[in-house]
Amino acid sequence: MKRKYWVLLISLTVILTLDQYTKFKVQQRIPLHRSYPVIEGFFNLTHVRNTGGAFGFLAGKGTLGSLFFMVVSLTATAVILFLIYRLKEEERIFPLSLSLILSGALGNLIDRIRYGEVIDFLDFYLFTYHWPAFNIADSSITLGIGLMVVDLLIHDKKRLKQIS
Repeated sequence: MKRKYWVLLISLTVILTLDQYTKFKVQQRIPLHRSYPVIEGFFNLTHVRNTGGAFGFLAGKGTLGSLFFMVVSLTATAVILFLIYRLKEEERIFPLSLSLILSGALGNLIDRIRYGEVIDFLDFYLFTYHWPAFNIADSSITLGIGLMVVDLLIHDKKRLKQIS
């Protein structure tokens, strides 16, 4: 099997398992809307539900909002799988970034299908600044996008050197 498919398989296995396991444990051990300090003044474990997208985008839109995000997730899945299929074997970072994004999208899609909303629990804040709660799937998407940006910047530098 080609390297890019191994990266995809490993990423899906690790991220989906970790994401679904942590969400399961949060549901078991933390009542909804309850918060437990981990690092006082900086980090809590807080059980919340997000019916919207990133940062609560379209939250509270009910079935229509949930359906919208399911369609977006399924479309993104198809596009990412197509992109991975089309990647050249010498690509190193890009397959990982796409695999992380896909794993996170599928982790949240599983929640939307099962519950109609996404379980979030990682809750960071500093003084009066409060970051919206998120989960492992969200972290995977963010890391994947970050790696994609780094990969694009590296390729741009190489192209600029070739042109000069």
